[in-house]
Amino acid sequence: MIEYIRGPLAELTPTYAVIDCGGVGYRLEISLVAYAALEGKKETRLLVHEAIREDAHQLYGFVDEQERQLFRSLIGVSGVGANTARMILSSVPAPELEMAIVGGDHQRLKSVKGIGTKTAQRIIVDLRDKIKPSGDTLINQPVATGDVFDEALLALVMLGFTRPQSQKALKKIFENDPTVKVEVAIKKALAMM
Repeated sequence: MIEYIRGPLAELTPTYAVIDCGGVGYRLEISLVAYAALEGKKETRLLVHEAIREDAHQLYGFVDEQERQLFRSLIGVSGVGANTARMILSSVPAPELEMAIVGGDHQRLKSVKGIGTKTAQRIIVDLRDKIKPSGDTLINQPVATGDVFDEALLALVMLGFTRPQSQKALKKIFENDPTVKVEVAIKKALAMM
């Protein structure tokens, strides 16, 4: 088993990274979270999950152990393959995903493209007792959800702010005014950061 690969980052796209390790380029499938963490780096170290099948040998790369463990837990759920697990991790940060699973928030899981009610419920039922929330501060604080919140969060992330920083600012804004409009929420969040 390959535990990790370290080396110069030869290529980076939103879906995969190629790491040059001793003259061999290893292609690792990654989430958008990993992509954001790798942007601008010349060298990297990615933790690896190997998927060896009869027709393919694929490597999946992760920036931290929490993301890799969640990926492994998700692919252990019936009906959730590697690409679906990667889509979930790209859409929901690991701490927030842990909270959604432990808290039984199937609506949050359903917000991921391609995840229906049955799959979301199956993930929660299968993993609720197996997931132990990390010490990340986001785990201990429920994160507001909803279309307006998600739209404002996406806009802030696209502007270059980190997801946790943006969530923290938006959480304060939505606690004070749950009916705030997207544009107003973004302006207030920008003033806070």
